[in-house]
Amino acid sequence: MTLGVVAKIKVKDGQQAAFEAVASKLAKAVQANEPGCLLYTLNKTDDPVTYVFMERYKDEDAVKAHRGSDHFRSLGKEMGAFMDGPPEILRLNELA
Repeated sequence: MTLGVVAKIKVKDGQQAAFEAVASKLAKAVQANEPGCLLYTLNKTDDPVTYVFMERYKDEDAVKAHRGSDHFRSLGKEMGAFMDGPPEILRLNELA
């Protein structure tokens, strides 16, 4: 079953450029190293401090591989310094 994840992240005001630099590195690492990840994009909303990662995975094993990857753990920790609270995560089971 294909799975989707939407991660909404608020960033501390004034930290947008630093967050974008690290988050972009993460997106590139996921795209280059996770064959089970079908989509992984960083998006900016109309709110200048709100970002959204849109993610799509082949199956639950691909989600687990993503969460366990070195790049997710290290760059995710690095991104945390710029975040204004925990991300809002929405998990989706694709139907069609």
